[in-house]
Formats: sequence, C-alpha cells, structure tokens
Amino acid sequence: MADMPERVISGLTISIDRDLCVGFGDCMENVIEVFEFDDDGIIAFQKDVTPVDRDALIEACACCPVDALIVLNEEGQQLAP
Repeated sequence: MADMPERVISGLTISIDRDLCVGFGDCMENVIEVFEFDDDGIIAFQKDVTPVDRDALIEACACCPVDALIVLNEEGQQLAP
C-alpha cells in the first residue's frame, strides 16, 4: 500500500505518492512554499504551508515526471496528473 500524505492547500487536495516519488524536485520550482525534500530525498509538505495560486499548484503537481502528485478539486475531480 502506498504511503500517501495528503493536505488541502488553496482548496485543492494534494496527495504525495511516496512510493512513486524519486526526488526530481520539478514540483518545487514554481511553488517553493509548498514542498521540500525530506531526509530520504523524497518530496514532502512543508510544515507550514500558506495558500498559493491554484493554477501554479496544479501546474507544479502536473509536471511531476513520475505522476507522484495527485490533485483533486473541491468536488473530488482529479486535475493532475
């Protein structure tokens, strides 16, 4: 079973599939205030995440080359990957 931390940010539910993430860090480039690397070199949520631009967050998650970030809107529709 996948280790998938989840957080609601700017109304979007973001899940990180830690089993898929290989630590490229592409997602961090546009929303540096959301993600960080943990001690294993895997993407994690920063402790204190402030609201960010929704479109930038969706784009940051969609750019993951291994589809380790899942984005759902308020209605549960998957927006990325």
